[in-house]
Order: sequence, then structure tokens, then C-alpha cells
Amino acid sequence: MSTVHGRALSAVLLDVGADAHRPEWEGQVPERLHRFMSSLPPYLRTGLHAADMALDGFSVLTTGRRAHRLPPDTRARLLRRLTRMPGFETLMDNVKIPLLLAAGASRHGSRPVRPFVRADPPLDVCPASDWPDEHRVDAVVIGSGAGGAVAALTLASSGRSVVVLEEGRHFSTRELASRPPLDRFADAYQDGGATLAWGLPPVLLPLGRAVGGTTLVNSGTCFRTPPHVLDRWQRTHGVELADPVSFARHMDHVEKLLGVGVPDPSVLGRNGGLALLGAGRLGWSAAPLRRNAIGCGGCCECVAGCPSGAKQAVHLSVLPAACAAGARIVTRARATRIVTEHHAGARRAVAVEAMRPDGTSFTVSTGLVVAAAGALHTPALLRRSGLAEHPRLGRNLAIHPAVSVAGRFTEAVTGPGAGPNILQSVGVDEWHDEGILIEATAAPPGMTSFVLPHLGRALKRELDDAGKLGLLGAMVSDRSSGRVRGTHRPFASYTLHAEDGRRLLRSITHMGRILFSAGAREVLTGIPAHPSVTSPADLDDVVRRTGHRRLHLSAFHPTGTAALGADDRHSPVRPDGRLRGTEGVLVADACLLPSSPGVNPQITIMALAHAVTERAVRRDGG
Repeated sequence: MSTVHGRALSAVLLDVGADAHRPEWEGQVPERLHRFMSSLPPYLRTGLHAADMALDGFSVLTTGRRAHRLPPDTRARLLRRLTRMPGFETLMDNVKIPLLLAAGASRHGSRPVRPFVRADPPLDVCPASDWPDEHRVDAVVIGSGAGGAVAALTLASSGRSVVVLEEGRHFSTRELASRPPLDRFADAYQDGGATLAWGLPPVLLPLGRAVGGTTLVNSGTCFRTPPHVLDRWQRTHGVELADPVSFARHMDHVEKLLGVGVPDPSVLGRNGGLALLGAGRLGWSAAPLRRNAIGCGGCCECVAGCPSGAKQAVHLSVLPAACAAGARIVTRARATRIVTEHHAGARRAVAVEAMRPDGTSFTVSTGLVVAAAGALHTPALLRRSGLAEHPRLGRNLAIHPAVSVAGRFTEAVTGPGAGPNILQSVGVDEWHDEGILIEATAAPPGMTSFVLPHLGRALKRELDDAGKLGLLGAMVSDRSSGRVRGTHRPFASYTLHAEDGRRLLRSITHMGRILFSAGAREVLTGIPAHPSVTSPADLDDVVRRTGHRRLHLSAFHPTGTAALGADDRHSPVRPDGRLRGTEGVLVADACLLPSSPGVNPQITIMALAHAVTERAVRRDGG
């Protein structure tokens, strides 16, 4: 077999083979797919390699030739035989995701980027390989994402010496601008963006791994925490920090740090314009989304790291201020354990042990540890540290399960020639009180949660026509029905609640109506068994006949796995952010959220992190 894994997958699933007059981009797909597969976790990489070899073996057995050397008509006949096998198309829907990433990158390359006029603000970054084996500071922050960055700034501004430990590395805007989106995508995500929450159906749950955490690769959408959510946290969970008046101050502080505002209408893009048009014709509430990217040129590559520096992820906004106040960031440093000792009958954190990429370790002694590794990794860290006595640690996982729908229009909506587009441009909040939020999205093929339908020639035609698709995505405020297990590697499981599934199905109907009202001639449903419809009535019929377990789901916002609250039986973390059972450990990330916030949670996470660390500073006399 060839050392370039992915040739058979590319040939059979996307009709990319040894044709004499094929476009140049087709020849690049197998190699790009092979490189991307190397960034995936071993079990997924092994599975894709096995699928590639199985397709090649089937081709040799039935035709006498390897798949990528077959003529087009023979490839098509081979695919028809495969699709008659039970479960083949369902299995290949998951394989299509990395394939479309590789194909989209090969076909379109990078979009033009409006240069941003200023250099990145300075950061005090030290690779773990250059960090001493022993060091002491006042506070160690584990994780440099939304919560960790705010915690580091708050603590450093109080005069404390602070070290931030980050498992990933630092990406400068100059580097992001110089590399293709697919390469950035593979490097800046945990496991190449292929983290999964296992269940029926499984849910893709991409997480950033870099200085800046997931803020480096998120959409830049900035919602304030809805008042009804704060009210529920205060009344039901006893979270005094959620008092609407005081929490508004923390959100104001965060929005000022990030430079949140409404984007320039010129970069909303046709995709956003169609969402506004369709919702407006139906009389439904919709408006441009507020973002932390004033000056955005609309290159639509947020999910691979902003190549212009316009999006103010925390590595460009909050962390530079933290470093200016004295904080230091250690990269490629995996926190392995929070070290505790017993003093006067109480367990107290005294140090953090971390590992370098070469397997050697170092220790940072401290009197305060801030756990901010995220909703999946903070519970695993606490388990490795022997701090997992609370029965609810790792439970209460909410993920904002999401579905996507596309409308096919007669003119270009995205891509070359369509002008600038924002990744998430417009929100439709007509059903927000029902827990449904719809957002217009415009990511390139493979970098969005929408998966193009069909296989072979039909899939390639869909890819050719992808620039005429207008995309909408919907997420629901879900029951906290997931769980995170594991110590070395977190293992997330999630069972979609039936009512959440019904809301996702209703959201498909809503999104389809918006697109038809905006002039779409066809709607791609995202439902594998019924991929397209040509009228609202047909869409209603398809949704009525579809069970929620047959949906293709994605999610982006894991929260709640070490929730704060007044009830010590239900909440692993005290209402002020301190871990129960151990002194000197503060939690300051998405784990804290008692329930789903119902909106993109960056502002909420950062405001909570500011609230708990500010209170810790006051409590300790800072």
C-alpha cells in the first residue's frame, strides 16, 4: 500500500483519481488529507487508515486495480456497490469531514486578508524546555483560554507573581497569516479538532489548544449572559455572583478588554444579508451579532485563527495586559498534578507539577492554583491530583448541541467573488425563550458543522457548488446530560435529551423557512436520510419523519463539569469559585457554569472568572 494514506478515500468518496485532465487541486487532496490525519488522535487516525486500506482492498478484489487508479466510470460503479452495503453511507458521513477539510483547502486555498496595521502586543512567553525545574510564585493559572487569561490578569494586577501553564503553543498573527487554514486548523485544536462526546448520536466537540485556548479559534461572537439565566443561577443554585447588577459590571469589564461591538455592515456578507432578509420577510426577530473583532475584513477564517489580528482573542487582548502586569506564560507545559499537603487538619494546594514535551517534569510552588483547563480537562486534572471526592465532579456537562441547514441560491453567497463574509454574522432570536438560537454562518467547506450530502461525483458537484450555499446553524440550550470521565485523557459522553432533540428538529424547520423566504431554490437539510427539499411543505414532512437520533450533531461550548453553587451535595465548587474540600484551589473556566447559558459563552466564562478571582484577591488581602 502507498505511504500516502487517503488516496482511496479521496478517489471513492470524492471522485478524485488518476484522470488525465483533472484540475490541479484534485491532485493535492490525498496529500493534504494524509497530513491532516497525522494530527488526529491515534484511535481516529487508525480508523481512517483502516477505512482507506479497506476501500483500496475492496477495489483490488473487485476490479483488479487500486481505487485511485480506476477510470471515473469504474469508480462510480465501485461506489454504487459499496452504498448497497448496510450502514456504509452513515459511516462515511463521519469520514467526509476530514476529506472536505482537505478538499476545501486544496480547491480554494486562503482567502484574501485585509492587513492589520499593528503588530501583536508583546507577551512574556517561555517554552517549557527553557523553564527551570523548580520555581515559586504567588499563583499558578492552569490554562490560558477565556477564564485563565482573565484570572491571570486579575491576579497579576493585584501585585501577585503569576505563572500561566499552557499545554499548547503560541501562534502569532504573522504565523497565522503565512499558513494555509487547514495547517492552522490541525495545529491549533486539541486532536486536530476531532474531540468527540460519545453517545447516540456522537457529537463533534472541537477544543482549542494554544495560547488563548479556544478563543484563538472561535467565531468571535460575544453575547452577554441572558438575564433569565443569571436569575436561575441565583435563585436555584445560590450563586450570589450572578446578581444581575454586580454581574453586569464584570461583563462590562470583559467587553472593554475585548473591544466588543457591532461589526461594520460592509463585512456582514451576503450570507448574513440573506438571513436578515428571510427573517424579516417572516416577521421574525434578527440582528447582526456583536463580536470582539472591530476592524474585521471578513476573511471568514476565524475557526483556524484570525490571520489579520482583528479578532481580539485573549492572546491579543487580555494576556498582554496580564504580562504587562508581571505574569509569565509557559508553553508546551502539561499540568500533571496539583500537589497538596495537610496543614492544621485542612488540605491545601502547595505546588503544580507539569511535564515538558520530552517527558521531563518541573514544579512550580505556590499558595494559589487556578484551574482553568476547560470543561473537559479540568475534571481530569483534579482527578489526577486526588481532588475528585465530590460525586458531581465531571457530571452536569452541557454542550449546546447544534444542527445546520443550507439553502442553495442562484448567485454566489460565499467564496471567491462573493466579497467579505463574517463567520457568524447574524443572530435570529425569535425562539430564544424556547432555548433555540439561530446564527448565520459562512465557514469554508469542512470548517463548518454542515456536512455536504452525497458521495462520489455527487459530492464533488456539491463542493463545486458550495459557494452558492447560504448556511444557518441552530444551537439549543440543553439539559446538562453529559459527563466527563478519565484522568490521563478526558472521555466525554453525552445523551441528547429527547426534548432537546425535538427542539433541534424544530430549528431545522425554522432555518429552512428563513432560507426559502430569502429566495433559496433548494434547502439541504443536514439530515442524512433526506438530504434536500424544494419547499417548506416537503421540509415539514421530512422533519416529521425524522427521529432526533438520526441527526448529524456538532457542539462548541462544553460547560458545567465543576459547577459552582451553594448546595455542597450538588456543586463541586463553592459559590465564590473555591473547590470544595481543598484550600488554595480556585476554578475559573467553563466548568463553573451551573447550567447551559443558551448563548455563545465567552463573555459569561470571562465574567465569572473575573468575579471569582476578584473576590479571591479581596479575601486574601490583595
